[in-house]
Amino acid sequence: MVDSVSPALPLPALSASHAGTWLRDASGTTRECSKGEAVMAAADTPLLLLNAPLVASRLGYPDLSGLDLLELFAFIHPARFCVPTPKGLAHALGLDEPADDAGVPLLLQKAAGALVETCETADWAEREGAWSSLQSLSRLRWPWANILAPHVRKPETAEKWLFTRLPEWEETPERPQPAQVLIEEPEIEAHLERLTGEGAERREGQRLFARGAGHVFGPRDRQKRPHVLLAQAGTGIGKTLGYLAPASLWAAASGGTVWVSTYTKNLQRQLRRESTRAWPLTRPDGSPPVVVRKGRENYLCLLNLEDALQGGFAGRPAILAHLVARWAAYTQDGDMIGGDLPGWLGTLYRKRGIAALTDQRGECIYAGCPHYRKCFIERSARNAAQADLVIANHALVMVNAARGRDPASRPTRIVFDEGHHVFDAADRTFSAALTGQEAIELRRWIVGPERNSRGRRRGLAARLADVASYDDAGGQAVEAAVQAAQELPSEGWLGRLAEGAPLGPLEALLAQVRAVTYARDESGQEAGYGIETETSQLPGELVEAAGTAAQALAQIRSPLLKLAGRLEAIMTDAPDWLDGQGRARIEGARHSLAWRIDLIAAWEALLSRLGGPADPEFVDWLAVDRNDAREFDIGLYRHWLDPMKPFAKVVLEPAHGVMLTSATLTDRDEAGPDWPHAIAKSGAPHLELIPKTAQADSPFDYAGRAEVLIVTDIKRGDIPALAGAYARLIEASEGGVLGLFTAIRRMRAIYGRIADRLARAGLPLYAQHVDPIDTGTLTDIFRDDARASLLGTDALRDGVDVPGRSLRCVVMESVPWPRPTILHRARRAAAAEESGGAKRYDDRIIRARLAQAFGRLIRSGEDSGHFVILSSAFPSRLLAAFPEGTPVIRLTLAEALQRVAKGVGDGAQAEVTAAENEHS
Repeated sequence: MVDSVSPALPLPALSASHAGTWLRDASGTTRECSKGEAVMAAADTPLLLLNAPLVASRLGYPDLSGLDLLELFAFIHPARFCVPTPKGLAHALGLDEPADDAGVPLLLQKAAGALVETCETADWAEREGAWSSLQSLSRLRWPWANILAPHVRKPETAEKWLFTRLPEWEETPERPQPAQVLIEEPEIEAHLERLTGEGAERREGQRLFARGAGHVFGPRDRQKRPHVLLAQAGTGIGKTLGYLAPASLWAAASGGTVWVSTYTKNLQRQLRRESTRAWPLTRPDGSPPVVVRKGRENYLCLLNLEDALQGGFAGRPAILAHLVARWAAYTQDGDMIGGDLPGWLGTLYRKRGIAALTDQRGECIYAGCPHYRKCFIERSARNAAQADLVIANHALVMVNAARGRDPASRPTRIVFDEGHHVFDAADRTFSAALTGQEAIELRRWIVGPERNSRGRRRGLAARLADVASYDDAGGQAVEAAVQAAQELPSEGWLGRLAEGAPLGPLEALLAQVRAVTYARDESGQEAGYGIETETSQLPGELVEAAGTAAQALAQIRSPLLKLAGRLEAIMTDAPDWLDGQGRARIEGARHSLAWRIDLIAAWEALLSRLGGPADPEFVDWLAVDRNDAREFDIGLYRHWLDPMKPFAKVVLEPAHGVMLTSATLTDRDEAGPDWPHAIAKSGAPHLELIPKTAQADSPFDYAGRAEVLIVTDIKRGDIPALAGAYARLIEASEGGVLGLFTAIRRMRAIYGRIADRLARAGLPLYAQHVDPIDTGTLTDIFRDDARASLLGTDALRDGVDVPGRSLRCVVMESVPWPRPTILHRARRAAAAEESGGAKRYDDRIIRARLAQAFGRLIRSGEDSGHFVILSSAFPSRLLAAFPEGTPVIRLTLAEALQRVAKGVGDGAQAEVTAAENEHS
């Protein structure tokens, strides 16, 4: 890469890593310094930094501030991503990478110079709005404002305000019911060949998969009897295009919409890229045929942003709001979580600023909002209603099926990719939790802002003021709901419970829950993790408190029901002042009311069972949620014993065709794939359906390109030995290691012991829950640097897609046993009546986790590497989790290090000899 001719900005620069700290002064001298010297220098004068929170973490000085290059990049290039590392910044700006850590401060000076110079170029693509934004940032004393001021010229005509620049969405006619069409298999195969491209390798497994997928798009024969297909497709089959081929044919022929649901944002991004083979970016009329749809809490709320810009945010969060406003003018779709807003932007600010700019609480006032016609959420929903393909996630598809605002747009042809996660998503979606945090959110939704709270929260009275003034009964219902909601927990409830001074019936109930949970705890309070207990044999005080709390909830639900009735009456017999926007706003209010009414009813049902016989379909328990011994929530929980029962009723029954697909859809033991269990977990048996099944094995050469190494000489619980093993494996592999842990505390302990040592060897180490960086950005950093390694927990086991040399070794600290929670115990007990019993139930969970973790290793035909388990107690019955033919070797750490250093494949293929397996 050729270095830019931009002059370096003559400001001091600071770089800190686990390998050391370097300071470069304005005159051009770089020297290594101590952490104390760096902190003193930063206190004296603003320094150029890259990712100030990360540098602060490295220096152990949380109050560090300075001239962060990431903030400058976000201002100059909003809606453009940059890997937030020296290497990533260099690539984004066309600069040479620094040769070592000592060269980073010079890079920061050059990068600052290049970014500032961009402001003076004629082709700066994001110039519009920059001058006005800079004036506001200057008043907020943004450190970069004075440096940029001479370089950002004032426009000749006044710049439009952001909210006037954003385009408006347009109303479209309702889409007709899709035509009943049948897609023939030869047609699917021909279309698949067009999508894969001329000259592409002909994959028989992909062709068979695509032909099978076409089955779910046929007309159904009976009401409430959808076509259901379970299709297992190994990594490398090309299942994405395999189901997009029949989906795109059906959408074109029928005029209908196909929903593809994923579990991870990474697969959503991949699907968006792949879909461009089947659909253009826009139709001739300008509308998008493919839409990524997420929950409303993912999108920027323009009303919240306006409030933040006009004083709702103060200090550093106010600067974040203006940088987000810069991004809002250039974003593709307003998606703040996983969209084109850099994931690192929110982590530069210590408070939850990004979350405060979205609609986290469902407080939307719909057409009552002055920005309704420009709303990103409304635009997305309308685009989805007209789209051929909607890419969503499991939770949204289930919620949309259960309580979508428009029944006509609920999904009826659905492909659940990453189908092995559908059970867990249903478990969360159809559960109930009466906790302090949930109750306080309901209070805020009804009552609105209280005392000195900042922000634009609006209660029911403010959102429905015109209805209350027109309709006496509606106004009285609002007043009654607001009055009754005073009995819900309020700010400071956790402190009051700790002091034994609860206010109101709900707090009194939570105090009893807390007391009983602690009284029954046998784990030891010093453990610091959450604790829980069953709802059996409860003391009379708790049962009495539950009855009083249930009455208080009923007092809230009753006026909400009356209000919903009055809103329906107004819609039926509309007053003169009710225009189209008013109708839309009341319809939105009715939808929100129905959601809250159902929520309260679920809470009442949960409380009504306490003290009585248990419901065999549900699992109830009490819990105190803690993090490092700090309580953050208390409550009562209810989950379905089998969440696929409501899933079948709500999602499958109204659908016409549903496909569940994954590389690990079935468990595989010594007898082979366990299809009966996969069918049971699909929900189809609850509709007395027998789904079709299909299987396509991976074409990858696992026998020649992967090895499973089970290290037998690391004692369980020996943290120093475990840390040494991780460090030596990372050194042997020269980075490229994904380390997976079952406990955050253990991961932090390992990271703290080895990060400095590895950094001095030029092997950077990052860790989830340690580095102040979001998980998506950590993965981007890991993918971008072949010498970097990453430690993490479950989110990395499922959501990482890093093909190539950047991920060449996966290390698991132990067998991923399921946590012995009350919910797990109940389901395990239910499985005891089935073939294989409770032990097989646990084994299925473990094998699924192992298979998903192993799946991170080989993502393409050229990938190779090792899967290392640091556990001598690894049962042989779990080895079926790995692809057939994969060499599995039990050996010492020293032997494992030799194999990891040697590599796999391309002449380094393992030969599993009897000697290597003598420990088996």
